Amino acid sequence: MRTSKMKISLALVSCVLLVCVVNAEDAVVEEVTDSSSEKAASAIEKVQYVSPEPDGDVYLAEHFDNPEAIGTKWVKSQAKKEGTDESLAKYDGLWAIEPASKEPIPGDLGLVMKSKAKHAAISALLEKPFHFTDKPLIVQYDVTLQNGQECGGAYLKLLQYDKEMRLSQFTDKTPYTIMFGPDKCGNDHKLHFIFQHKNPKNESFEEKHAKKPSTKLDEYFSDKKPHLYRLQVYPDNTFDVSVDYKIINKGSLLEDMVPPVNPPSEIDDPEDRMPSDWDEREKIPDPAAVKPEDWDEDAPEQVIDENAVKPSGWLEDEEIMIPDPTAVMPDDWDEEMDGTWEAPLIENPACESAPGCGKWTPPMMPNPEFKGKWRAPLIDNPNYRGKWRPKKIPNPEYYFDPNPFHMSSIGAVGIEVWSMSDNILFDNVIVTDEKDVADQWAAATFDIKRELVDSDGIPWQEKIRKWLNRKENTIMMYLVWMSLPITLYVWYLRNRLVEEKKAQAAAAAAKKSDALTPDDEAIEAEADVEGSGEEEQEEMEAEEEETAPLIEEKVVADADKSSSPRRRKSRKE
Repeated sequence: MRTSKMKISLALVSCVLLVCVVNAEDAVVEEVTDSSSEKAASAIEKVQYVSPEPDGDVYLAEHFDNPEAIGTKWVKSQAKKEGTDESLAKYDGLWAIEPASKEPIPGDLGLVMKSKAKHAAISALLEKPFHFTDKPLIVQYDVTLQNGQECGGAYLKLLQYDKEMRLSQFTDKTPYTIMFGPDKCGNDHKLHFIFQHKNPKNESFEEKHAKKPSTKLDEYFSDKKPHLYRLQVYPDNTFDVSVDYKIINKGSLLEDMVPPVNPPSEIDDPEDRMPSDWDEREKIPDPAAVKPEDWDEDAPEQVIDENAVKPSGWLEDEEIMIPDPTAVMPDDWDEEMDGTWEAPLIENPACESAPGCGKWTPPMMPNPEFKGKWRAPLIDNPNYRGKWRPKKIPNPEYYFDPNPFHMSSIGAVGIEVWSMSDNILFDNVIVTDEKDVADQWAAATFDIKRELVDSDGIPWQEKIRKWLNRKENTIMMYLVWMSLPITLYVWYLRNRLVEEKKAQAAAAAAKKSDALTPDDEAIEAEADVEGSGEEEQEEMEAEEEETAPLIEEKVVADADKSSSPRRRKSRKE
């Protein structure tokens, strides 16, 4: 009885838990059973988007929800690209501020590059310059390749601070501090992190590229979904790059850049030359070896098989190819102009059932006498001195920069790209030094649009998994599961207490009414059975006492009859 109730309790608690999970999942994404278009419309209606305001220290926070941002805050380049044909040199790519082409959220706009195969450049000043001192640099934005990407980039450039900077003259030659973002051409998928390092000896700048990540990047260029790109560079000279909150690349500015930030302290002497008597050959032909007398270098590799026999049925008089007897000269064929007409050749049908046609020749076979060109065997070179290397000398260009984090200050953010795909949407650019600020900004912008895109057509199991991936939701579910055994035990104790109270109440009622309870009846029945058993035992004992003397006399009489007269006489005496 109690086991059954325990099972029922477990089932009830499991149902309650499942309802909690489903309700939580529904709170994150809309579960709709109608057509995909109705799903999207219903989900969009439920989205409450408000242009965010950053809460914290920011250098730039742009959500592009103001249609007038181009021309006021963001300036299109009017310059020309150097070293390019005049027809291609202009930065004449079109820019627009508009909603996403698929499932747009009311009020949410983005900066869209509208042109294909054109140079496009646009930039905006920071609210205040970012100086690399004791705070990290965090750059974050999201990109939607609405038509995919064939060849081109969607990266940002953080331009060097210059009081006299003219954004209208922004080109590929404009000095920048950091370049960050996705880039692709063909099957080469990249996620750039490049910074300009200043040589402390001659003050020249050189690009330093982060090593290519091992994670596959092709999905970000082909799925046509918004993706959140974030770069974090720290004062301890480390960095990490993430996409959709997942770290794709991380490392050290001192160890994981190509070419290295600090050059080697020693280099090969460019003036050093290998001595003329230096022998680098580890093995040499044995000078004492002699070619064997029977070695024939001129013997062919293959010879005619003299034992071969022409197959039976071979048709030597038939040609392999014959003119097509059904072919007819075209009516417009002019032999004076086109030459003598000849029917096209076809395979000879007579050869189909024969082993072969035409002149038969014996096949070739490997020559058993073939040995090839003779070469002396190799032996260890007694004069071998190893591989020669030039000597090392101090590097005249050597320097050591212990803090490459101290880069040139940043004054503006720019987008300067060329792409074979159009309608690239940039959105929600933020430059800050606080991770919490970047997280809040992404939660108020990117997370909303990504959840809307992901909710369309994704199975409810996947939605639950995504919901559980959130830290706070995982903690809540962990607490629920941990409390499950306690809940079941409390439920069991409650049921047991209820049953005991019911039994006590029934017993009290039975005593009050002098009525026999089922338990009392059972006790009386057991007592009756025990009483009847005792009476039977007493009767058996009385019968045994009465018959005992009679049995004894009979035993003595039988013994006298079987004994001898002498023994009977002695017994009488």
